[in-house]
Amino acid sequence: MKLIESRMSETTWQIALRLTLLTSSAVLVGLIVGHIAAALAIVFAGYLFFQLRNLLILDRWVRFRSVLSPPDIGGPWGDVIAVIARIYRRKQFHKQRVVALLREFRRLTDGMPDGALLLGEHNELLWFNYKAERWLHLRRKRDFGIRIENLVRYPAFVQYLEHGDYTQSVTVALSGEQEQWLSFHMVRAEGSSQRLLIIRDMTREMRMEAMRKDFVANASHELRSPLTVISGYLDALADDAALDKMWREPLEEMRRQSERMRTLVEELLQLSRLESVRGPHEEQRVDVPGLLALLRKEVLAHEHHPEIRLHIDSHACLMGSEAELQSVFTNLISNAVKYTPETGTVDIRWWHDEQGAHLSVIDTGIGISQEHLPRLTERFYRVDQGRSRKLGGFGLGLSIVKHALQRHGATLTISSEEGKGSNFTCHFQITRVVHESPRTLEADNLFVMK
Repeated sequence: MKLIESRMSETTWQIALRLTLLTSSAVLVGLIVGHIAAALAIVFAGYLFFQLRNLLILDRWVRFRSVLSPPDIGGPWGDVIAVIARIYRRKQFHKQRVVALLREFRRLTDGMPDGALLLGEHNELLWFNYKAERWLHLRRKRDFGIRIENLVRYPAFVQYLEHGDYTQSVTVALSGEQEQWLSFHMVRAEGSSQRLLIIRDMTREMRMEAMRKDFVANASHELRSPLTVISGYLDALADDAALDKMWREPLEEMRRQSERMRTLVEELLQLSRLESVRGPHEEQRVDVPGLLALLRKEVLAHEHHPEIRLHIDSHACLMGSEAELQSVFTNLISNAVKYTPETGTVDIRWWHDEQGAHLSVIDTGIGISQEHLPRLTERFYRVDQGRSRKLGGFGLGLSIVKHALQRHGATLTISSEEGKGSNFTCHFQITRVVHESPRTLEADNLFVMK
């Protein structure tokens, strides 16, 4: 800063000195010829012509500085040209550096295994790499500035963009000669209106998942018949009065394990059926209040259970599969009862509002720690392997619940705190709700029974 001020002061003194010399010379010549005013006019006209000439030279060089060398002009004009030349060289250096970085960035992004797209504030396409171009059939220059939903018109992806919840990703099956699955995940930078859309090829994973599901379904189906035969012979042996007493206890254990295997096979087959088809097989009116009252009675029929309370705040019914909805409610209620001590309570509530219908099952049981909540609906996932095995769980119940709800367009929310209980809530869309006039039901009131 001090250097700049010193340079400006020096230039100012030079200009003042030149004007002083010119003025003195003009006055001296005017005194000699007897016309001071004319001498001053001629001198300053020449000085002005000289400055206009330098200005035109400077203007021409600034316009064509990429092909012309800096003009050799002394004085203040030379200082101006030197500053402009220095700024231009610095600009050229940074421009070349940015271009090199952009080229390197493009080479690196084209080598990425994932696709990447940069979107603007209104989802307009600003940039994309080679993988995104190939997978989504995009074209450079032509597609820039176009909204991405006008180029990628898959309903699940468009809904993902409109929903705005980018904590999750969405997987879309592409139509074409070869089956391909792509996963889309939006990344939003804090404080910026631009977003980065990451695309990952999930074809291999989806094919392996399909193979795994087919294997489980086929193996479960093949195990069903031999298990039925084994169970039949075990039951016949257990009813044989001539059987030696020493075989009674081992036989009962074999019957228990056979029943356990049969239950596992049935749950696997049920889960395979739910995963194989989108939407319920049949649409019928399901009396949810009556179904919940029936399920509560079944729980109360057992010898040991916590306090079960049923709150029916709505007479609304649902359109869907009664068998699948019964499976959802049964799994949620049985899990709550299973992991709640006899001194605890289980509250079952059914209600509806302008968003749709809702069922919540709230218990005061052992609860679940936060790190397990995101994976609870995975098949065979169990929080505590030893505890689940002791209580007879396979880790399939909540997976069945998730897929059955997805087939009905519903969602499941889970909140829990270890040692304080859990809250499982099903949310059904308003389009599935069927309103009925109030009627007398056993479930119409609040039931409290232990």
